[in-house]
Amino acid sequence: MKRVVCLLLAAWMIGVAVCTAAAKDRDMTYSLTVDDFSIRDPFVLLDGGLYYMYGTCATDKPGYGCFVSEDLKHWAGPFNVFTADDGFDGADNFWAPECHRYGGAYYLFATYRSRTTGRRGVSVFRAASPMGPFSEISDGHVTPHGQDCIDGTLYVEDGRPYMIYVREWTGTDDGVGRMTAAALSDDLSHFIAKPRDLFRADDPAWKPRRVTDGPFLYKSRTGKLLMLWSNVSKDGYCVGIAAANRLHGLWRQQYARLYAKDDKRHELDGGHGMLFKDKDGRLLLCIHSPNGGASAHAVFLPVRDLGYTLALDERPTLQTALLRALDRLTALLS
Repeated sequence: MKRVVCLLLAAWMIGVAVCTAAAKDRDMTYSLTVDDFSIRDPFVLLDGGLYYMYGTCATDKPGYGCFVSEDLKHWAGPFNVFTADDGFDGADNFWAPECHRYGGAYYLFATYRSRTTGRRGVSVFRAASPMGPFSEISDGHVTPHGQDCIDGTLYVEDGRPYMIYVREWTGTDDGVGRMTAAALSDDLSHFIAKPRDLFRADDPAWKPRRVTDGPFLYKSRTGKLLMLWSNVSKDGYCVGIAAANRLHGLWRQQYARLYAKDDKRHELDGGHGMLFKDKDGRLLLCIHSPNGGASAHAVFLPVRDLGYTLALDERPTLQTALLRALDRLTALLS
């Protein structure tokens, strides 16, 4: 037992050393705040004592990049983690990179438009460090080559990795986006099962449009599986919550959204949310806001895990409180 503990400790120390060395190879001048740079679809990884924030526009070259911080307030970057050279199949739409640590390596799930197919899709890239350099390990897009697919994320259930991704409204037969999932191989390089739709963009009662964006999955303290995802409603880009007991179970759209424009609390719209814990163990929501134009930047908001749902750490309006009560009743009855 002691030997196992020592081996695990040694592996962790080696991982920290690799990440620290990779960071030291770059000019880590933490002179930026989140208001100083534009980023969309932000995704934060805390690793080796540093925060790595990936996202659309987080690079000055075609490909993918990130910013780095020690405290979520002061940032260095942008740093390229994958550069699309002339031989790469990606033409443009280098969107929504997410970095996940899995099986001792770092995997980038990222969107691009293929020169070969003309379609957007999600590919998987691997590196030994969160700073890269990443190499594509999938045979082009992992998602179906004949569909428009974006915003892939990783979720592991019962030891099996899955990709949850957006089947875009631009490629569906009725012009309504879908949220879709498929089981991945152990090395994350390809699907091993046929993708299955989980829900539609027009399922919620809060009158969304046909867009599905930015899935992120979270297991609540009571074991409820919650999915953050974004759509556009009358008040702009927002973050909704869908709930299920298992990935391929029945998904129910909650009435209360996690984030939406509210003149009393949030003057701007925002979305493409994800969750992470900071160094103090606080659960934080990360979104880009506002949604339009080059003014989008990262926003971090404290979140409470209520078991049946998630809530921003702020006093709710009467309407939100009533909607949450309805969500809780529905969860108890389901």
